[in-house]
Amino acid sequence: MRLMPAQYVKPYVQTNKSDFLDAVAIAEAVQRPRMRFVPIKTEEQLDLQALHRARERWVMRRTAVVNQIRSLLLERGLTLPRGRSHVDQQLPRILEDAELKLSGSFRVLLAQLQVELDQLTGRIEQMDAVIQQRAREDEACVRLMTIPGIGPVTATALIAAIGNGAAFRKGRDLAAWVGMVPRECSTGGKQKLLGISKRGNKYLRTLFVQGARSLVLQRHKQAPGVSCWLALLLARAHQNVVIVASANKMVRMAWAVLCKNERYRALVLAAAA
Repeated sequence: MRLMPAQYVKPYVQTNKSDFLDAVAIAEAVQRPRMRFVPIKTEEQLDLQALHRARERWVMRRTAVVNQIRSLLLERGLTLPRGRSHVDQQLPRILEDAELKLSGSFRVLLAQLQVELDQLTGRIEQMDAVIQQRAREDEACVRLMTIPGIGPVTATALIAAIGNGAAFRKGRDLAAWVGMVPRECSTGGKQKLLGISKRGNKYLRTLFVQGARSLVLQRHKQAPGVSCWLALLLARAHQNVVIVASANKMVRMAWAVLCKNERYRALVLAAAA
């Protein structure tokens, strides 16, 4: 059984909205040869999706707490570098330093924010452990994690979103669904490609871009084929462009690994080049 996206039915709704008109629009839309359908998620996919949504919310809250601590300290003339690690290292020292002219109420506030930060970090670490355990137990996730730049979080998030990937005909369709392909604005027979479309699943796109960024920064530790391919790209394009291109390729390789039920094979063509 498959579901039809609401955005594809809307153009077929005539005049006002009612249950009868919605049913007529669905009946008309389902007969279109190019209509797309969404497969219903399994219980395992819904469980993984719930884990990732809770983890994403906690990560956002932790980032907000870190930014608030930095901004409050900046108002007191104390500047901390960007990054959660700097807050974790310097905040205890600031609370214990009696020479700093901080009021008692402000120290209590910082202490409470530190407790909240520690609690959120503990929840995220516990959720990461659950996700890693699920990734080790799932054979498809194990195959996905053989792709450079894809870890347990990205692998389980992809499985939760697309399952075995059978809803997509090819890897480029999955990349377009994630929003990794260029936007096109062509007219008069002249093709014009812009930046990536950024459509579809923002969470997945963020994970793949982060994985690609780590891959590019540690390219010297990768297989010769991957390292050579990245070096050729960096020689003629900006690093951010290379990161997005790598993320696009990772998405396509992930589709191939899922649909063909195979393990990742290193880039032989890039190594030969």
